[in-house]
Amino acid sequence: MPPTITNPLGIATLSLGTAAHHPLPTRLRAAAAAGYTHIDLFDDCWARHLSTEHDPTIPGPDNPWTATPETLRIARELGNLARSLGLKIACTQPCREIEGHLDPSARRAALDSVAARFPFMRAFGTDLVFMCANIRMDGAVTDELEVVARDLAELGDMAREFARRDGGEVIRIGYEGLSWARRNTWRSSWEVVRAAGRENVGLVVDAFNVLAVEWADPYAGDGEGRLVKDLNVARQTVMRSMRDLVATVPGEKIFFFQVGDAQRVGLDEVRSWEVQEGTPRLLPWSRGYRLFPGERDRGAYLPVELVAAAVLATGYPGPVSLEVFNYSLHETHSSVPAEHAERGMKGLKWLLDEVQRVPAFWEDQTQE
Repeated sequence: MPPTITNPLGIATLSLGTAAHHPLPTRLRAAAAAGYTHIDLFDDCWARHLSTEHDPTIPGPDNPWTATPETLRIARELGNLARSLGLKIACTQPCREIEGHLDPSARRAALDSVAARFPFMRAFGTDLVFMCANIRMDGAVTDELEVVARDLAELGDMAREFARRDGGEVIRIGYEGLSWARRNTWRSSWEVVRAAGRENVGLVVDAFNVLAVEWADPYAGDGEGRLVKDLNVARQTVMRSMRDLVATVPGEKIFFFQVGDAQRVGLDEVRSWEVQEGTPRLLPWSRGYRLFPGERDRGAYLPVELVAAAVLATGYPGPVSLEVFNYSLHETHSSVPAEHAERGMKGLKWLLDEVQRVPAFWEDQTQE
């Protein structure tokens, strides 16, 4: 029998309803009631909560990560609320368009924008902030390994120096490869983390973003939604990639694992997407059609269990955390947070059951 999976279960705040319609405390209570122990605090959710709780007699901050006595008070109160519900704020995200700037002043501003979060990490009671790989494609940004690794190394050093000064635990920097970013695979993200060479800089693995590159194609004309038409060949491709992940990435260097399934959509639906010029090809699908793991009745079709099995096989000890974006999260009904929390927990239980059934393909070349 495979070992029992003991990783904690988490969910992103934005996967419980949008900030515009559902107060953050309501969503935290829904998560706690459904049995989650970890919360992934999304920037939009923090910004709305801050604006709601901020004393109107005090000038508001320039941005949600401007540390003032008032903003840090609100952050501490949010951390206390989470703890009172039995929840840990696992991380904040996403930092966007941070690494690879060629202009020195733009680079300095980007790195400093990450460091501005460090006091809030203490207030929330978390040690992890993570950034998405840069999606800018213009000439002001590069994805050259030496440049990007230098930026992540400096962020790691800034985080360590902050901890040295305040005497707290070291803050960690996680790096995630978005499926439409310059570095859009787990391999190219891991390459940067490894080259950065800092103990507090690690990898964020997102099952949706892995599979959006290695498995899925919402634009496929055959209706199967896969890059490779043959199902067996498609699964073998993913399994080879995940075997490499297990062989290459130590579990302690995976700082966070996110999982989301997605809906298989037909070409008629794809053609209806109103996409502005310059919008990444996969972005509309990602933002509106993600699902909780295993929601086959809603059209979910990604082999998320293969990614999850591989990540857990590395010895990764952290949360298995849901990150799902869907149009349903924009609904205004007060039941949205509880309904999504329950759907997500059902999906996580399905996922962990499936992981237990996945043969250890990373150990045996014949198991494909």
